[in-house]
Amino acid sequence: MKTKSTILIVDDIDTNIDILLELLGEKYDVLVAVDGKTALDIANKEKIDLILLDIMMPEMDGYEVCERLKSSEETHNIPVLFITAKTDEDSIEKAYDIGGSDYITKPFKPRELLARIKTQLQLRKLINNLDFIATHDEMTGIYNRRQFFHLAIKRFKETKKNLYAVMIDIDKFKEVNDKYGHSIGDEVIKIVTKTIADSILKDTIFGRIGGEEFALICNAESKAIVMKNIESMREKIEKLEVKAHNGEIVKFTISEGISKAKVKTKKLDELLKEADIALYEAKGSGRNRVIFR
Repeated sequence: MKTKSTILIVDDIDTNIDILLELLGEKYDVLVAVDGKTALDIANKEKIDLILLDIMMPEMDGYEVCERLKSSEETHNIPVLFITAKTDEDSIEKAYDIGGSDYITKPFKPRELLARIKTQLQLRKLINNLDFIATHDEMTGIYNRRQFFHLAIKRFKETKKNLYAVMIDIDKFKEVNDKYGHSIGDEVIKIVTKTIADSILKDTIFGRIGGEEFALICNAESKAIVMKNIESMREKIEKLEVKAHNGEIVKFTISEGISKAKVKTKKLDELLKEADIALYEAKGSGRNRVIFR
């Protein structure tokens, strides 16, 4: 488990790097790049929490590095703190205009730099927490309806090849709530969610789109792979149980409908509608089963 924040130092002067390593090395995990290209490579491969970026570097200066970071979906949220000898107002204004989070001039005061770093890391943590709240379901921790559709639409636009949609519903869930109470119903939702999340194929988009309704979007090489994966989920959940407050053992099952994107499938809604029809067929034919449409 990661305990320290990771800071990337980008500077082409060895003495500057040594000073920053001495100052930051014990409190943070520190990575170093001596040019812009290397910095961008590291930022795309590693989980970076903050970048300390010099402006005056050969080939690619700090401004260009920052612009490229901010134009990439993978790195645009990383805060950039410029450290530079430039003190004119135009340079400072440009640093902020292109997405810099803060600016400190050389020679810097160690305590001031540490304070600014701490502030930026706290802001990043707060923003990440707010982003998580906005995009994830509070009870289960998986994507909420809004974020599921945001990511699913993007995946659909990127590739329809071997793209599958799965609609999932907990069978007779209202009866569980009515008989045992909402707290037990919540436990059922949580354990079903965890079981599905632990079973899904790599790079699957998994979201809760309603009370006891879930959806998956995934790519797979064949229908057989998807069917085996989804059937496995059903079998695992069929074996689960939750103990009610009165000591009774609560059993539950799920029904699942699957569809595959075709050449004529123009929108994500069409793909999900096919999976939803398959789900209703599964529920109408006895529940606790998987139907492919």
